[in-house]
Amino acid sequence: MPVARVREKGGWAVALAAATFYPLTWLLAKRRMEGLDQVPAKGPALLVCNHVSYLDPVYTAVFVHRAKRVPRFLAKASLWKVPVFGRVLSGSRQIPVSRGSADAGASLEAARASFDDDGVVVIYPEGTITRDEAGWPMAARSGAARLALQREGVPVIPVVHWGTLSVYDHYRRRFRPSRRTMITVKAGDPIPMDDLRARVAQAEPGRERMAEVSALREATERMMTAVRELLGEVRGEPVPAPTRGARGSE
Repeated sequence: MPVARVREKGGWAVALAAATFYPLTWLLAKRRMEGLDQVPAKGPALLVCNHVSYLDPVYTAVFVHRAKRVPRFLAKASLWKVPVFGRVLSGSRQIPVSRGSADAGASLEAARASFDDDGVVVIYPEGTITRDEAGWPMAARSGAARLALQREGVPVIPVVHWGTLSVYDHYRRRFRPSRRTMITVKAGDPIPMDDLRARVAQAEPGRERMAEVSALREATERMMTAVRELLGEVRGEPVPAPTRGARGSE
């Protein structure tokens, strides 16, 4: 029997974000959101998403909120310095990421703490918007896989966005809102991870590191395969081989 959904409490910051994001997503384009029931009604979850546009988090946030949950994004620490916006990020318990510093690992610890608090953590495994010319995902960083493997009982849910790039393309410096554009956000079935978690936990003495590296590699591959296949389904196109090339830099 499905668990009845009761809206997760988010406080003033989540209410303010919702009051801003809902009308924004309506104004920028038409929207379609599918697979809301894949987001657990309660308890922790890890959502792994493709990233084609800086508009994606706005749509991910509305998607998770429509599932009556509060999203907790791993986002660039520099955003906390933006007036007002930084307060909203703190008030809604988002997770700052300080890349290339001694605090870089603190974001993963904060995400794991969010799981302890039954939080829905959202991560874009690529670490930035894709540089693939056709908008397909690039190779992923290891952070999402580390989160997926280090906490038993946390479902890993693939989520994809398509259409946001048509509205805002950062690399081409193009912003074209249109009610003729359809932006789709869709969640898929949970990605199996229990066997990989068991492989790490049951590694023979002296082989723990090797088992961890192998599991991280396979977990990353599973996540990005699930994301690519779900994106192909949304786009109605065959899925190309993973791209590792760069189209530009931020």
